[in-house]
Amino acid sequence: MFRFENPTYLYALTVVPLLLLLFVFSMLRARRRLRRFADADMLPSLAPLRSEKRLFAKWIISLLALSLLIVMWARPQFGLGEQSKTTTGIEAVICMDVSNSMAATDVQPSRLERAKLLVSSLIDRMQNDKVALNIFAGEAYPQVPITSDFASAKMWLNVLEPGSVTLQGTNIGAAIDLAQSQFSDNKKVGKAIIVITDGEDHEENAVDAAAKAAKNGHKIYILGVGTAQGSLIPTSNGPLTDESGQPVISKLNEEMCRNIAKAGNGDYIHVDNTNNAWEQLQSKLETLQKSSSTTTYTAYDEQFQAFGLLAIILLGIGIFMFDAKNPFFKRFKKQ
Repeated sequence: MFRFENPTYLYALTVVPLLLLLFVFSMLRARRRLRRFADADMLPSLAPLRSEKRLFAKWIISLLALSLLIVMWARPQFGLGEQSKTTTGIEAVICMDVSNSMAATDVQPSRLERAKLLVSSLIDRMQNDKVALNIFAGEAYPQVPITSDFASAKMWLNVLEPGSVTLQGTNIGAAIDLAQSQFSDNKKVGKAIIVITDGEDHEENAVDAAAKAAKNGHKIYILGVGTAQGSLIPTSNGPLTDESGQPVISKLNEEMCRNIAKAGNGDYIHVDNTNNAWEQLQSKLETLQKSSSTTTYTAYDEQFQAFGLLAIILLGIGIFMFDAKNPFFKRFKKQ
């Protein structure tokens, strides 16, 4: 099957006949000017080396070369062939806390929105890595399986909101256990579990889950969002209140975050209103072992090389073709 990868570029071929008409028009004007000074029968003797045929042929060759270059630009393809691509990267599973406390505004614009900005920037820097996205509150759920489709990951990331998980709470242990099941079987690649939370863990299994992940070769990075002073939790009906009607103040539990990170053989990073957390996380991920993987896929065979070669040959002929007759060859012709 013959096709063009960029068929819209072929519209540029419309300029070729326009250039030909422009050349013919200029030739006719030049011929009329010459006839002002001499009759048509006298022109060959007055300008014996002048050759309209050579000039016309040179223009035709140049226009053909231009046409071939435009066709090459459109990338003609014919047939199918197997191609392979080798990449090196890491695997990272991102676990986003979407409990109600992530709506707190002690970091701007809110804890969750700040976390989403950080993850979005992290994904933008990924090239040959693989990423998965999970959400958790009282339970943990996968959103995007391990993939290199970063566009899908960012699409799901953008729609996350506090309360996306019905069962409220903060079960960091469940998030870590889920993340471990999503990595590939490649034992040579560095694997990171990135948990973004305010650290208000309502369960007691997070440290054990992190230690188990570390034994399996997974690094746990805990990104704590918020401040020690804390903040009210806004809702559509005003600040969130407890059973006694008192406003709930949510505070970042840095001690819990550090303990989980230490058990997971990783690091704790505080997320504030600066870009420091993103820079620190990026630096930590750079130290992980990158593994090479080769992907084989079927693609159309490129045929632009033949068109490019023909264009170069025609351009070479045009360069060495003189507009006027060569007197050296004319001398041999007389003999």
